[in-house]
Amino acid sequence: MKQESLASSALRGHFKPVMPSQLDSLKQFTVVVADTGDFASMQEYQPQDATTNPSLILQAASKPEYKSLVEKAVAEHKDSDLSREALIEAIMDRVLILFGLEILKIVPGRVSTEVDARLSFDKKATITKAKQLIEAYESEGISRNRILIKIASTWEGIKAAEELEKEGIHCNLTLLFAFAQAVACAEAGVQLISPFVGRIYDWFKKENGIDYSGDEDPGVQSVTKIYNYYKKYGYKTEVMGASFRNTGQITSLTGCDLLTISPGLLEELQNTDGPLEQKLNEESPECDLGKISLDEKAFRFEFNEDAMATEKTAQGIRAFSADIVKLEKLIESMV
Repeated sequence: MKQESLASSALRGHFKPVMPSQLDSLKQFTVVVADTGDFASMQEYQPQDATTNPSLILQAASKPEYKSLVEKAVAEHKDSDLSREALIEAIMDRVLILFGLEILKIVPGRVSTEVDARLSFDKKATITKAKQLIEAYESEGISRNRILIKIASTWEGIKAAEELEKEGIHCNLTLLFAFAQAVACAEAGVQLISPFVGRIYDWFKKENGIDYSGDEDPGVQSVTKIYNYYKKYGYKTEVMGASFRNTGQITSLTGCDLLTISPGLLEELQNTDGPLEQKLNEESPECDLGKISLDEKAFRFEFNEDAMATEKTAQGIRAFSADIVKLEKLIESMV
């Protein structure tokens, strides 16, 4: 018995317990979402959900290993009698669906598919396009519960999402920078919002010349404020922090409903050992704000008062619109 005890003691001294990675620890408190159009990254980090946007789809579609999806979309429409403009739009939509279908083979949860950013101020057109995308997924046997329609957080986008949610079409309100946007989304009953941590950080860093970190980061503070407000007043809208610049922003939001993270930062979290402290907790939200309700006039005024939000929302819509045009040109060159 003594020999066995010594052997066991030696083994314990030789084999150190395996420390969980920060990514493993994060997954205990938060749903991890892959912010990429790259299938290999999704397979490696095993996220629950995945998000895409025009920029990510453009990056992926330009790679040789994914060009076949674009070629397939083009081939499916080669005998179409649509006008040139309608043909390019149909192929664009099909490319989005094909990427979404491939992603859904990898992730067990949901994929976010974005409505054309050029429709950000057109409620009716946004609703029409969202329904077209959902119908396309459902024709492939995919339940609408596995799809989030991604829409910019303009007043028109929020109101479009409100109507879509009533029809069981769930939405992800993106390009969200202002608290007013978050309040309006919750009041509209949208499924999920994506506040952009990194872009908020970028603006304040440039404006004030301060390299913020941890809980002092304005992007982290924005998401924390929204999360606690939602939980205090029982809103069902999910909060998914997005657009991260470093892992410190991510770990400072441990406990948030979801976090969508790029492959580079997922790798860094996976390669860093150590348990994480839960920073956000729906059972004990820290919020001293009274409940707020915004009509269109109040929303537009409060949003306009936020210089960072107005600038970053407009900038984001312009950038996504520009990448849609680039993707259209790529498709046009193949038709």
